[in-house]
Amino acid sequence: MIRVSAPSQGLGWVGIVRLGLVQTALGAVIVLLTSTINRVMVVELALPAVVPGLLIAIHYAVQVLRPAWGYGSDVGGKRTPWIIGGMAVLCVGAIGAAYSTYWTSFSAGYGLAAAAVSFLLVGMGVGAAGTSLLTLLATRVAPQRRAAAATTVWVMMIMGFVISAPLAGHFLDPYSHERLVLVTSCVAAIAFVVAVLAVHGIERASAGDSIKAGTTPEKEKRPFREVLAEVWGEPDARRFTIFIFMSMLAYSTQDLILEPFAGLVFGLSPGATTKIAGLQHAGVLVGMIGVSIAASVIGGRILGSLRLWTVTGCIGSALSLLCIAASGHVGPEFPLRAAIFALGVANGGFAVAAIGTMMALANAGNGSQQGTRMGLWGAGQGVAFGLGGFLGTVAVDAARYAVGDPLRAFTIVFVAEAIMFIVSATMAARIDAPQKREAESNGLVAAGV
Repeated sequence: MIRVSAPSQGLGWVGIVRLGLVQTALGAVIVLLTSTINRVMVVELALPAVVPGLLIAIHYAVQVLRPAWGYGSDVGGKRTPWIIGGMAVLCVGAIGAAYSTYWTSFSAGYGLAAAAVSFLLVGMGVGAAGTSLLTLLATRVAPQRRAAAATTVWVMMIMGFVISAPLAGHFLDPYSHERLVLVTSCVAAIAFVVAVLAVHGIERASAGDSIKAGTTPEKEKRPFREVLAEVWGEPDARRFTIFIFMSMLAYSTQDLILEPFAGLVFGLSPGATTKIAGLQHAGVLVGMIGVSIAASVIGGRILGSLRLWTVTGCIGSALSLLCIAASGHVGPEFPLRAAIFALGVANGGFAVAAIGTMMALANAGNGSQQGTRMGLWGAGQGVAFGLGGFLGTVAVDAARYAVGDPLRAFTIVFVAEAIMFIVSATMAARIDAPQKREAESNGLVAAGV
């Protein structure tokens, strides 16, 4: 049996922010694919909206390979090469996606084939870099800092969206396909350099020996299938994987239906529904920061419990969705904006607590398999996000066809999402507190005992 020490105290706030810069770089590149290139395909190239939707689905589908990438970093004992390599693949894929729009303008078949390959590379890059980045955080951040660390890297990823989108938009006018390739190439190059500088030397500085870093000694290396089966056989790891899939499916299902709901049921203008979406995102940030402060700054036996905040966030999300489902039946006097803001707060709270729990559980069990565990949970999250947006819209359309009333259709879908969050809360409550197990093994270096 292998005992593992608690994560090194060496990765302080400067190190956490440095790793957050990698998330900023990831976000800066990804936003060009999900917004700019998506819009160009639909508007400038006059392609059906399903085309970029399928391309983004490719990016999510390849996330099922995350456990293999996490296993690779476990075997090698180093996360930095996987982060840098993943960023390189992501940037190449992004440039390829931009070039494919130019190619599609005069040869649709070849252009879309190139786009499919490019989005495949994007998914592989995001998966490889993101899995190893979270694993590095999990193995090097002190338990009491995990919620704050999760909030920091998430907010810094959003910063990547905020910085990249308007700057790229400024330089894209007047638009041409050639200019899109140039701007995307510049953003990708800058993002890659930022990521490389951010992780340079950080792995050596934050841990002393390779066993603490999660290295698998040469004699203990085993085939990927055997390691994955062992991880899946751990009750908490398996339960948490299902929890991540269920909760993130509910989380992402609402993304594409909240604005249409507000427009169809309450008659709000596009500008007003956009403001509502912004209100929800503001709530997410409030929830993340609030839970981060409660769990990491205030702490204590109650407020420091990530399991408590995960369960509370899921229940709060379910109650908010039920309120939104009832809003159309109540009428215009219902405080819809307040309910949507509350949904964002609950979503943000459970998300940051779940990520903190993910970091803690990564160090449970066999200490040499952190990357494999993180990859397994990342795969569940990626597949759930890919399915969520698609299933949400399909469910609304199917319900409208079945009941013939938009309000009732949206009500059915929102209630279904609320049920998924309740089930997620029940599963989260059954996950053993990893902080307790870590406290029991604190100070023990990995050794065969």
